[in-house]
Amino acid sequence: MAPRRRRLAVVALIMFLGIVVGTVVGQVIGLLLPEGKVIRDVFVSSTDLHVGPLHLDLVVFSFTLGFSLRVNLMSAVGIFVVSLVLRWYW
Repeated sequence: MAPRRRRLAVVALIMFLGIVVGTVVGQVIGLLLPEGKVIRDVFVSSTDLHVGPLHLDLVVFSFTLGFSLRVNLMSAVGIFVVSLVLRWYW
């Protein structure tokens, strides 16, 4: 039996949810660990991914769009966990 093809939107959803869940878990773990420990720095250190700002000025109205995402080590774990959960439910 051939494997089902995943749509790009589903893969993007898995990546986005995994990054969000992993980052939140990493920040919570960082709050629980004592200050100055190396393991805390591993969980708390992150990289910011930015898109924008995109400013669109129309005659009637104008708006600005922007997006920022913080990624840390737990984001990779979050992507893995969310993909397992979605595979189980999907």
